Order: sequence, then C-alpha cells, then structure tokens
Amino acid sequence: MSELQRFLFDGLPVRGAIVRLDDAWRELLARRAANTETGAYPGAVARLLGEMLAGAALMHAHVKYDGTLILQIAGDGPVRLAVAQVDSSLQLRATASVAAPVADDAQLAELVNGGGAGRCAITLDPRQRAPGQQPYQGIVALADDAGKPFAELGQGLQHYMQRSEQLPTVLVLAANQEVAAGLLVQRMPLSGEGNLGERELPPDLDFERIATLAASLRREELLTLAPAEVLRRLFWQERLMAFAPLTGAQGPRFACTCSRERVAEMLRGLGEPEVNSIIEERGEVEVGCEYCGRQYRFDAIDAQQLFTAAGKQPPPPSRVQ
Repeated sequence: MSELQRFLFDGLPVRGAIVRLDDAWRELLARRAANTETGAYPGAVARLLGEMLAGAALMHAHVKYDGTLILQIAGDGPVRLAVAQVDSSLQLRATASVAAPVADDAQLAELVNGGGAGRCAITLDPRQRAPGQQPYQGIVALADDAGKPFAELGQGLQHYMQRSEQLPTVLVLAANQEVAAGLLVQRMPLSGEGNLGERELPPDLDFERIATLAASLRREELLTLAPAEVLRRLFWQERLMAFAPLTGAQGPRFACTCSRERVAEMLRGLGEPEVNSIIEERGEVEVGCEYCGRQYRFDAIDAQQLFTAAGKQPPPPSRVQ
C-alpha cells in the first residue's frame, strides 16, 4: 500500500519525509497501458513520471498547502511536456506528451533538455481562491548555476527548493514499473532555534551529517525497502521522531477528475455540427483523458441525447455500422 511519512530529528533543526507509491503508481501505469490510442509509456518516460509524482508528494507534504501542487517539466527533447499533480488529500495523477521515440535508458537531459531549453515549473493552486487570487508559480531551468544540465530530476528539484526557500535540501528519487519512491531531508529555519535545547555541534554541522547519510541512499534500496526500514538503516544513530504513516484513504492514491459528464460538456461546447461531422466520418467521437488514459466514446445516439438535453433538436442520427 502506498504511504507517506513525515519525520523530525529530536533537538535538531532538520525535518524530512519519505514516500512510497506502489498500488497508486501501478494503477496509473495500467490505465495508460489500457488506452488503445496511446499505449503504455516508454520505460524511461514512466521512470521520469514516477520520480515526478514522488517528488511532488514530498514537496506538498513539506509545504502543507491547502490546494494542488503541480510539477511541470517542458523542454526540447522527445518528452515535450510532463505533469504531476498532488492535492491536499494526497490524491495524485500524472501525464506526459511524447513526440518521438525514446530509448529505454534515456536520462533526464535526453528526455527533456537536449538543447538546454528544459524548464521546471512548480505551481501552487489554492483549493479556495480569494477574489483576484492567482496560483503561485516558480520556474527554474533544468541546469545548475553554471549552466550544466542536471542528470537527474532530484538534483533539479533540490536546486529549486534551495533557491526558492534558501534552505539546504537533499532529495533522492527513484522509480520503475512497480514502485515510485522518494526521500526528502531539509534544514529547518532557525527562528525557533532557542527551543531546540543544547547541542554539541552547530546546526549546520548537524544538517551536514544527516544530509550525507540521506545522500548515501541508493535507488535500489529506495525501491525495494519499506519506508520504515529505509529510515532505520540510514538514521539508526539519530534520535528520529516519525509521525504516523499516511496510508489508504489518508495516504497517496491515484485519482482523476475526468468524467463522462465533463467530456459531454466539452462536446456541447464544441457544437452540434462539428460533433455530427466527426460521427459521419468516424462513426463515433472518442475522447481520451491524458491523465488516466480512460477513453470516452459517443456514438450518434449519444450525440442526439447530448444536444436534446441541452435544449436542441438534432437531425436524425447517422447510421453506425
């Protein structure tokens, strides 16, 4: 079962979170693979999306934001656009647009940043917007300050968080066809430092020690070990204070907001003549959700009902073979 767990280090200005997506991640991939138009994601694209979902879940847990966090990567490689979304209740979904063949071992730069135009955008969209309020968005290049492209997504997100929040961060991400997982460790602000008690070392040295331990985590360990075991192996000498894991209906889970009703509304907006012309040509209108892969089909009888319900009287439906 997918889970997310937050933790603190007793007496130290360091916090973290660990996430493991298994059932939620496999459902997302299975729905995409079942789409007869798109088929399954290429292996390298699936790994990128899995890391994006894990990273988005960790970042949302860190900011404790009442709304949706949208992680978006756009670039000049075969993956033109990749999007991962996580809302306040840890419902998540993701999609990618692939414009060219992708090698199974392709890395981040090859996928989205071949010509150096790759960009990463983080958007915070509030669940309830005040009048005139707009979502907050931050955008960074997928390259370090010297212009060198990042080899891994975790490096790019880590760089973004350090620049946007001015807080040292370590982020380790991994994904395969079965699991998407991640670990985040971050230095906390020192505004409440006086309440942390006495320490033998300065705060920066405390964080450097823990950051070194976190960075030693191998991708294979992250993918194969339970979150509790990962934390135990990494920080067994530290006084770790772990919150109860969020699982099941409270934890990370796949969900999509698409529905037949929404697609029907879109078709009404497209207009009766256009819908009927598509049916004349193809026998039906098919609309696929880019996030979950679900396909919605409307034949001539469905179209007649659509526009009749909207107060229109369509012509007799065409014969469908």
